[in-house]
Amino acid sequence: MERVQYQQEQMLDELKDLVEKKIFTVKETKQIIKQRTAFENTLVRRVARKADFLRYAQYEMNLELLRRKRLQRMKLPPGPATVSDYALVRRQFHIFERGLKRFKSDIGLWIEYIQVAQKEGARSLVGRITARALQFHPNTPALYILAASHELNHLSPSTARSLLQRGIRMNPESIEMWKEYVKMELGFIESLRRRWDVLGIHDNKTDKGKEKEKLLDSEIVDEDGDLPMVTTTDDDADVTAFDGQEGTAARKEIMGGIIVKAAISSAVQALPKIELFEALDQLITSYPSPPELRGSVVAHLDELLSASFPDHPRAVKLLCKRVLRPGIVGEQLVDGIKAANTIILSRASESSKEEMLQAYSDFVLEQYHTVLDSNLKLYLISSLQGLIQTQKKSPSLLSAHIRLLTEAAQRGTSDKEKVLLIAKRYTSRVPEAPSVWLARLTAVRDLGEAVEEVWMEARGCVSVSQEETLTVWTWGLSSLPQQRKRQVHEELLRESIGDSGLQGVHEELLMSYVSLLAGQEVPPATEEAADHNLGVTNDSKSHAESWKRGIRYMQRTCFPSGRVWQQAFMRSKQGCVGEDMLRDIYECWRRGEEEDATVEWARWLLENGKGKAATDVILRSNNRAVEERWRRLVAAG
Repeated sequence: MERVQYQQEQMLDELKDLVEKKIFTVKETKQIIKQRTAFENTLVRRVARKADFLRYAQYEMNLELLRRKRLQRMKLPPGPATVSDYALVRRQFHIFERGLKRFKSDIGLWIEYIQVAQKEGARSLVGRITARALQFHPNTPALYILAASHELNHLSPSTARSLLQRGIRMNPESIEMWKEYVKMELGFIESLRRRWDVLGIHDNKTDKGKEKEKLLDSEIVDEDGDLPMVTTTDDDADVTAFDGQEGTAARKEIMGGIIVKAAISSAVQALPKIELFEALDQLITSYPSPPELRGSVVAHLDELLSASFPDHPRAVKLLCKRVLRPGIVGEQLVDGIKAANTIILSRASESSKEEMLQAYSDFVLEQYHTVLDSNLKLYLISSLQGLIQTQKKSPSLLSAHIRLLTEAAQRGTSDKEKVLLIAKRYTSRVPEAPSVWLARLTAVRDLGEAVEEVWMEARGCVSVSQEETLTVWTWGLSSLPQQRKRQVHEELLRESIGDSGLQGVHEELLMSYVSLLAGQEVPPATEEAADHNLGVTNDSKSHAESWKRGIRYMQRTCFPSGRVWQQAFMRSKQGCVGEDMLRDIYECWRRGEEEDATVEWARWLLENGKGKAATDVILRSNNRAVEERWRRLVAAG
């Protein structure tokens, strides 16, 4: 309480000044003291929380905003500053300082403090805060970016460059750091261009007059000798003087992006990842640079991209963007599509990797749905067919071809029987590929053929990853009516039980089945339910009865995991089932995941006014981890 009393004493002068200026009344200052005392009491607790400091700081911000509005409305004559003019802002900073003494590791708190100081225009304080923050968190790129941005906003590019270079040395794997570094160099070139325009310095100057011209020192060096950086010598202009033709040639190199190219080369050398190229491409193409500079830098980036990732699908897509610029129409669009198709087709033919073939399939599908000209559509399909002749077992190519042929058949430009025959032939080539089966299933459905037999055949053939296999197994569920959906779910569950390789699929089907039961209003009268003597009739039953029947069906027929029982328990809590049903689910869940099941069951008992029963459940578990979790849960309220 002594610390609270001390803080109360510190605020007397500022409150007195606010009353004398008639900004706040005596009653309002008493309310301010009351609020501050409450906040101070929360801060001196043994276990303080970050939220307490933030709420206190927000209160002071609102108070300062109110003071400024009232001062503006009162239109007082200008005069010397008094204690109330800066006390509220100073108190905000003091609250953050106290909070950081306890939460030095909280990066978010550091960033909020920096932002508040920037908002109040405390330039030197921002510099000190960022310096301290970087001492505690040298591997946090966001802090370097904030600090560099602050220096750039206050016309100190050399300091900003040094901060970013230091951040890159500490975080060479950070794409965001490299992106900000390149962005800063782009901005610096633009600032030089504008300055030279104002000074009347142009590239066509001669030696006449021997006029001194300022020029950026473009020497590339590095303190450690392994990571090239751009260094400068003058904090204000970062330029040196050259005369005549030498200065003109150097300016041309700078305006052509030699500094940015050096930064990009350094980035690629230190972090050769396709994600870096994508980030830099997005930056360069969107940054408001002169067309000559942008074209030169993009060409350099493409050169590095081709050398680093000659066969990467995402790299080829980036290269195709150059010839397929947004907004082109007419002959430019035709030429662009043909040029892009030639680029990606040649890479796909040379690579023969499925990832590259998938990229080409995506390109053909995207452009086919974009263009309106029928000749261009035929051109894309023929290119796809030509590649299929050499890559006869590529799932991505085959599935894309089936989809395009299906659309053509729906428009009446292709024979339906022929399309279905081609789809069947393709699935026989790669019977284990889910994408080809999905394309064939869609074709059969969209062209008006019976799909149940083909769907069953697909489920028996696919044998790849669990996620892809599951897409085939659940393909037809979304389009079924509610009652039919439950019956088909049960059929799929029975079918997946017999194969040990489908254990993951069986579990996901059960998760979907539980969600279906939870959202089902009227229960269906399925033959399977009757086979298990569950007492189902054709009459409409309540939602709770339908839920109970589904849970008992899972118990008797399927193999639910602990994850499935957990979802069933959580869904049951939200429904209208009774305690007996919840207890049955809890017992099933407890066999696989005793700790989670026991805690959740005890929580439900406690929430429903059965605290003694909940305690008994915890004690009977005789599990130290369960007891510890229960103590924390009860303490948290």
